Amino acid sequence: MNENRQTNYVITTDNLTKVYGKKTVLDHVSMHVAQGDIYGFIGKNGAGKTTLMKLLLGMSQPTEGKIELFGSHQLNLGRAKIGALIEAPAFYQNCTAYENLQRFAILANAKGQDLHALLDFVGLGNVGKKKAGQFSLGMKQRLGIAIAMLGNPELLVLDEPINGLDPEGIKEIRDLLLRLNREQGVTILVSSHLLDELAKITTRYGIINNGRLVEETTATELMQNCQHKLQVLTDQPKQAEKIIKKMYPQVPLLVSESGVEVIAEDIDSGAINRALVLDGVNVRGLTAITDNMEDYFIQRMGGNNG
Repeated sequence: MNENRQTNYVITTDNLTKVYGKKTVLDHVSMHVAQGDIYGFIGKNGAGKTTLMKLLLGMSQPTEGKIELFGSHQLNLGRAKIGALIEAPAFYQNCTAYENLQRFAILANAKGQDLHALLDFVGLGNVGKKKAGQFSLGMKQRLGIAIAMLGNPELLVLDEPINGLDPEGIKEIRDLLLRLNREQGVTILVSSHLLDELAKITTRYGIINNGRLVEETTATELMQNCQHKLQVLTDQPKQAEKIIKKMYPQVPLLVSESGVEVIAEDIDSGAINRALVLDGVNVRGLTAITDNMEDYFIQRMGGNNG
């Protein structure tokens, strides 16, 4: 992983491992969440996402490995800067949203915080005296995020916050997370298996499969890997590169011993083939390739089974 040495990490784990009995749930995970990231933690159910989050929050202890929060191994100090929503949000069912915040504010030592402003921010400013137990799932998730935001944490850890929501509820949570990140500078670690939705907000991804972190990549790198390409197979790649570059001077090309990859969607493969043949280049094959983002993730998460 090529990172700038000046990067400020709010989460760093070193070979973090958790074993329950004979089952290794988390297997030597080394994760890096930079300040300002919306870090999408991707994996199938049971891959180890929740376990890692619980280790970060001190809800469980690692079998092996180290955790660093905000550049320090003093984890209690770091955890004081974290708000979290793990699994289903827990609150007082027979209390209003405001009453819930009042009670949780005492636990979070956030007595002076403007609770009405916080409810407005998460879109619950107008629910009045409606009891939390009567809320829709989307409203419950937003209340859970509001509780996690008590004390103005610098980092939010959210476990599957859009799971089970309808499209409108998903959009509400997605927009809320973007606002928290952009307007308040909150770093967010969010887990999910809903790839398309997470892709709309994520700046960095960590992909976990069977307890192993198989890849960390930025959103920009991912988009580069999931592009339309024309693969030109030829034993004269340098000559082919010159011809294609003349036809499409702005289009990125990847040259290898087996040929040239033209990274673009709107290109005329027939015209490229004719130009190469007319110039004496032996074309052994032309193949259009589209690397779908979902296919990219599924391949790294261990396929469709399990």
